[in-house]
Amino acid sequence: MTRTFDHLVAEAESVSVAGWDFSWLDGRATEQRPSWGYQRLMSERLAQASAALDIQTGGGEVLAGAPKLPPLTVATEAWPPNVEKATRLLHPLGAVVVVDPDEPPLPFGDEAFDLVVSRHPVTVWWDEIARVLRPGGTYLSQQVGPASVFELVEYFLGPQPEEARRARHPDDARTAAEAAGLEITDLRSESLRTEFFDIGAVIYFLRKVVWMVPGFTVAHHRDQLGELHDRIEAEGPFVARTTRFLIEARKPAGEPAREPARERA
Repeated sequence: MTRTFDHLVAEAESVSVAGWDFSWLDGRATEQRPSWGYQRLMSERLAQASAALDIQTGGGEVLAGAPKLPPLTVATEAWPPNVEKATRLLHPLGAVVVVDPDEPPLPFGDEAFDLVVSRHPVTVWWDEIARVLRPGGTYLSQQVGPASVFELVEYFLGPQPEEARRARHPDDARTAAEAAGLEITDLRSESLRTEFFDIGAVIYFLRKVVWMVPGFTVAHHRDQLGELHDRIEAEGPFVARTTRFLIEARKPAGEPAREPARERA
């Protein structure tokens, strides 16, 4: 039976969006995965590391999926609901969760880790990553690329300027990483198909990924949501393109530690 707009809205508004687990969208949305397999690559690097840092761990789900963690494993997170969830998930695995406001400096000493990882970071402080890496250490990250899901963004916000569409470009990541003294060893990008099968999936996604449509609320966007619901019912899934890139960088052996971006308190 087709569910009504009001039913779908109420359901999507009531569900928790804590953590970084998108399993609520199973059967309601699909996202094509990058070919490189970040979870596998991250797990391989973790199995060989002695001290690892996961920046912006979310609810800790990705890190917890690794079969083997290094003897010293630390994860940072800023959002309190995620901190609580990550702590419950990672502490039994021997990983420490540190509350960090996601601004420099990272709360760790120079050359503290031989591996730093991060999946879909909101911001990347390259100088800080270089500072906390040991010489010869590695940074591995899967990141959201330019104009990702902009079909949905522009449905609500209208056409975006070119600078917004180009933001988070992998070429800029390369430039910033190299400026921090890191050597790029891998850089790949892909454009992937994403489908939303009902308006509840759209609402859940925008509630969880809050930077996509800043200030999104069902009350404020109800008319647009109603129109999109009718469109999905008549034409089928709403299709968008998700962009992702993989970047891996190495700190050269013998590279001196960089000064923090600002003085630590």
